[in-house]
Formats: sequence, structure tokens, C-alpha cells
Amino acid sequence: MARRTVRPSSVISLNTGCGATAKAMPYPLRTPVLSLDFGSTSVLLTTSASDQVTAVDVEFARQLAREAASFARSVERRFHGLANGRGVA
Repeated sequence: MARRTVRPSSVISLNTGCGATAKAMPYPLRTPVLSLDFGSTSVLLTTSASDQVTAVDVEFARQLAREAASFARSVERRFHGLANGRGVA
């Protein structure tokens, strides 16, 4: 997928504090759903249609997986080896 060339018109920031969860929910009769819960706010990621998967859906899922893995590595790198276990700003 190409990088965005225009600035987004709005940005939503959700912090991963206590209680934040991510859960993949595969379903036998529809396409999968990725649930991201942040306390009282939930985000559900689905494919472009609930009954089929397109090549664009597959590419987005792969991009999401790559970027989530990169995010996890960055968070772990900031946290790893700190005596107080709290990370650094």
C-alpha cells in the first residue's frame, strides 16, 4: 500500500494503559475481526465485506502485522533491561 500523500483531517489517539487488549476473532461463517479494546472504547477491524476477502484486505492485514511487530519491538527495546521495570519516556 502506498504512503499517504495528504495529511489526515483527524487523528484519534488511544493509549495502551491498564486494561488495553487486542484479540483476533476468526469466525467460521464470516471474515475475521480484530478487536482492540481501550477501556470504554473499542475498535473493530474487519475486511471490506463480511462475506469475502480481497487482495487489498490481504495486503492491509500483512501491513498491519508488519507494523504491529515493529511497534512491539520498539516498545520492548524501550522497556528491556530497566531495573525499575517502568520504561523510560
